Amino acid sequence: MLKTEDRHTKYSQDNTMLSKSRLIMSQKKLVGMYQKANSPLLAMSSAAVMQTQVLPHLPVPKLEQTVEKYLKSVEPFLNETELNHTKKLLTQFQSESGLGPKLQKLLVEKAQETDSWLVDWWLNVAYLGYRDPVVVYSSPGLAFPCQSFSSQEDRLDYTAKLISGALSYKTLIDSGKMATDMMGKDPLDMNQYKKIFGTCRLPGLKCDNLEYNPQSKHIVIVNNNNFFKLPVIDECGSVINVGEIINALVQITEDSQEAGPPVGILTSDNRNNWGRAYQDLTLDLTNLKSAREIQTSLFLVCLDKPMCHENDDNRTAASRQLIYGGGSSANAANRWYDKTVQFVVSEDGIVGLTYEHSPSEGQPIAVMTDYIMDHIAQDKSINKPDVAFYAAPEKLNFNVDDKIQKAIDCASSNIDKLGANLDMNCFQFNCYGKEFVKTQKMSPDSFIQIAMQYAFFRIHKVPGAHYESAATRKYIHGRTETIRSCSNESIAFAKAMLDNSKSANERVAALKQAVNAHKKYSIEAVNGFGVDRHLLGLKLTAIENQLPIPEIFSDPSFTRSTHMRLSTSQVATKCDGFMCYAPLVPDGYGCCYNPRKNDINFAVSAFCEHPGTTAAQFRDALEESLIDMHDLLATTQKSKL
Repeated sequence: MLKTEDRHTKYSQDNTMLSKSRLIMSQKKLVGMYQKANSPLLAMSSAAVMQTQVLPHLPVPKLEQTVEKYLKSVEPFLNETELNHTKKLLTQFQSESGLGPKLQKLLVEKAQETDSWLVDWWLNVAYLGYRDPVVVYSSPGLAFPCQSFSSQEDRLDYTAKLISGALSYKTLIDSGKMATDMMGKDPLDMNQYKKIFGTCRLPGLKCDNLEYNPQSKHIVIVNNNNFFKLPVIDECGSVINVGEIINALVQITEDSQEAGPPVGILTSDNRNNWGRAYQDLTLDLTNLKSAREIQTSLFLVCLDKPMCHENDDNRTAASRQLIYGGGSSANAANRWYDKTVQFVVSEDGIVGLTYEHSPSEGQPIAVMTDYIMDHIAQDKSINKPDVAFYAAPEKLNFNVDDKIQKAIDCASSNIDKLGANLDMNCFQFNCYGKEFVKTQKMSPDSFIQIAMQYAFFRIHKVPGAHYESAATRKYIHGRTETIRSCSNESIAFAKAMLDNSKSANERVAALKQAVNAHKKYSIEAVNGFGVDRHLLGLKLTAIENQLPIPEIFSDPSFTRSTHMRLSTSQVATKCDGFMCYAPLVPDGYGCCYNPRKNDINFAVSAFCEHPGTTAAQFRDALEESLIDMHDLLATTQKSKL
């Protein structure tokens, strides 16, 4: 059943209001009709959805290995006294009389009984139980190459081809003909691809749910805050052609000259606020029907009005539009942020998507991006056959009463505050790309990560706890592990670069040690042997079994090393695109990057409320660090010659 039982129970127990009871019955009937029509699979267990591959299960690392690795990773953040205290805590924790072995035994037993001991915990802790807005705090944007539309017709032609490309990609996934991603010789879990289309997050009062509608046959177009259902697949499986899509888009734009009620902005608010507003909104059966059509759609396409760029260049402006729609006076209400994928096509040429993070990591979304860009580029002609729709677009109406209007006003105020607090700086570093790093026989990813460490240290003169996402998709239902990029070696390199007494050879040696240390940790992380997910598993095991939470979780070593002042990830696309998101902590930076052959796209973020961090200063420091590292290697190579 759709998770609206709280609403239904509340009113069905009100014996004094028979009309409400009858309304509840109508709601339940309507929800049941949608469930039967769309065959949704609610994520009561994410691991139960769509498993087709035979892959190994995520391992549980040995306790002593995690303790040893953890201790080394926290050394940069502790003085000698604090480090000795942490060592004592860890010794007690893993001793026979400590909690560690007992929790480890329980976690191993859980792993033996499930396909993945982590997947449902992670989905709920990291996403569905997280109550801050998905906007800014969770959902990234992904910018496509910027376009230059000569006319409205030109924009709708592009949009139609984008929709056609997305539907072609879905057909490829559904057919089972999509090539399996590989990591060396290891096949990777492909379940995330199957959750891209037809998935939606459903708001709750304390925890959300995910709903999967992989057999859905319609999409939703949003224009000027108006929502339209557009059937795109018929009962025989035939897909709508480009000409028909264009005709539908023309009709939609003509039918939405007047702005619709900004109901979509409710989805941008705190999840508890949205959960309460959703209960009230869907008491009206028209609203419930419209919401269900949006939730059960394959994806959304948002036709945006142009934004005021102010002092932003196109890339930075794109990041703002794709992350939060530019605010309530721009396009923030032209969204339904619970949908996994929302494509955005703006009049001013900003194109991309925003995606709700809970069912998928960034790389499957990036692979889809390249597929769609290729699809558009290869379609040279504009196919506009003189045909009638086999199904016309249907406007989805919403009725807004005073209570919903107050919720809209609250959400509008909140997203404007969020947007005003987000400091973005997106740019292309074009001095060199990953090919140069490869000539130095170094990992490009590790090289860039160490450049970030150097950049942070040169600004703040202290180690910065540093999160990098590592995919654990070689295991069934694999998601991520944390690469702890801040290390003794990364700090030693930064200090060496800032110490005028160090020779070039000493600096090169420090660079190689830092890169190699990062690469080593990365390999361990993608193989499931980092420390953060294991520690999380031990903590949640204690909570589930009503055991004390180990003292290590309140120790400065843990609180400091998990206060990730750098939140980073590599999301690679062949096209000139980039992913963007906010920092994890108020005094931190976000930095997503796309290393290409001869350039690197970066999206840097900070929060304005913290005066000690700005996106511009981190960009400057990062560019300087990358140039310093290039020049250091170039100089030492010449001296050897």
